[in-house]
Formats: sequence, structure tokens, C-alpha cells
Amino acid sequence: QVQLAESGGGSVPVGGSLRLTCKASGYTDGDYTRACVGWFRQAPGKEREAVARLTGLSTWYGDSVKGRFTASRDNAKKTVILQMDSLKPEDTAIYYCTAGFGCMDYWGQGTQVTVSS
Repeated sequence: QVQLAESGGGSVPVGGSLRLTCKASGYTDGDYTRACVGWFRQAPGKEREAVARLTGLSTWYGDSVKGRFTASRDNAKKTVILQMDSLKPEDTAIYYCTAGFGCMDYWGQGTQVTVSS
């Protein structure tokens, strides 16, 4: 059974940085390499928002994070990293990592990110 575990959330001031990590288990090496992995976030009272999506060919970013967030993956470690720089109060949310051939088949439990002004 595939499981995803996020870590690295916390509280930072405006302009600060955080690094989120998502470790996958239950995948074979080949299946993980072929899987789409991504990050979503949801702030209180707001709809869920796609942050980044990584396939074998490309990386996509949402407009609100483009230029500030960088997503990367280490297939050997079955890990996805989300480096978040120049954080803003509007980045405050629970961040979820996802994975699967449809990119949203599996979800982690989420990690809280709070940016204070």
C-alpha cells in the first residue's frame, strides 16, 4: 500500500523559507519513477490549490508560487522536495503531497505552514 509522509512544515516570518519533504513508501522503484508527484495546499476557508506537479518530463507550478517555490524529486530515495522561498502570509496553509499515475491517487496527511507578518 502506498503511503506518503510530509515533513518540514512550521512557522516563519514573511520573506522566510521552508523546505518540505515527502517520503513515499509502498512503491516499487519503477512505478515511483513513472508516477506523477505533486504538492497541493489548502488554507482555511479556501479551496484546495495545486502548487506544483512533477512528471518524468516536466515540472509545473501554480501562478501564485511561480518564481518563489522550487519542486524536485529524488527517485532513488522516493522523495519529493518543495523549497519555498520569499514566503508570504497568503502561503499559510496545510500542504499535502500527492502521487500516482493520475498525480492525485495518493495523499499524505499534510503539514502546516504558517507565515506571519
